[in-house]
Amino acid sequence: MATKPKGSKKVPAKASKADMLQFYREMLLIRRFEEKAGQLYGMGKIAGFCHLYIGQEAVVTGVQACLKEGDQIITGYRDHGHMLACGMDPRGVMAELTGRVGGLSRGKGGSMHMFSKEKNFYGGHGIVGAQVPLGTGLAFANKYRGNDNISVAYFGDGAANQGQVYEAFNMASLWKLPVVYVIENNMYAMGTSVERHASEVELFKRGISFEIEGEEVDGMDVLAVREAGEKAVKHARTGKGPYILEMKTYRYRGHSMSDPAKYRKREEVDDIRSHHDPIEGLKGQLIEQGHATEDDLKKIDNEIKAIVKEAADFSLESPEPDASELWTDVLIEGEV
Repeated sequence: MATKPKGSKKVPAKASKADMLQFYREMLLIRRFEEKAGQLYGMGKIAGFCHLYIGQEAVVTGVQACLKEGDQIITGYRDHGHMLACGMDPRGVMAELTGRVGGLSRGKGGSMHMFSKEKNFYGGHGIVGAQVPLGTGLAFANKYRGNDNISVAYFGDGAANQGQVYEAFNMASLWKLPVVYVIENNMYAMGTSVERHASEVELFKRGISFEIEGEEVDGMDVLAVREAGEKAVKHARTGKGPYILEMKTYRYRGHSMSDPAKYRKREEVDDIRSHHDPIEGLKGQLIEQGHATEDDLKKIDNEIKAIVKEAADFSLESPEPDASELWTDVLIEGEV
């Protein structure tokens, strides 16, 4: 059994009523969107690979709340939640999942390959760990241009073992690049527990030999994530170089929709859902602190469900790309 998510914070993080309600709305959008994506996949409307973010919503929601306009993010193939947290249109994200022309990559990228220049989202990447050197390159460009933007590179516990990650760490530290590395440690990589695939299971320590500071964070608590994120972002933005945040989180579904997740017990998943769910945890705080009632939050849920339904309808009504799209966005030798 994998180690349960736990954080290093000593006292509960605080936030305003407005912030808490916004975080609740954003996490709920990701949750309901991914649930609908899972349904469409089961109906055969989404083909290929599809990696859902259910359970990990607090990570991207909390970190994104720390960024300013101009900051860039990049991630791996479990990327739908990151796109929604960046403010990308749910209709365009869902249409891309179904391979339609209304998608953010015009139906040619699918689940793992969406980009948005407008939102400074530099893509989901299917090659494990490939986003880390690319995200480091974005940070190098920011430093070269002399702006105060930072980049955030999200990757998982499995990708943390990739050699290219450590090459990137070395260069980022050597040149004091403004990058925050967010390790989304959901305990199982592709299907192997972190205790079996990593000799050092405290992944935030992976930067020690490169003199990169890091810390472990309760990735199931959006307020703790935001608090740690603010510290890391300030560190990178003020010229102190890279920072590592290891988010102890958990995914409720398999690695992808084709993974039955038989490598863990159902009781373990149920226990995390019951005692560590990021959305239910924040919901409890909102009610306890008198910021919202059950009816208030139910109304938000209904609003989110309507947005997701509209996105799903749009994705199925949008036509498939024309065959001529095969030749667009392709660099042909001799035409540069």
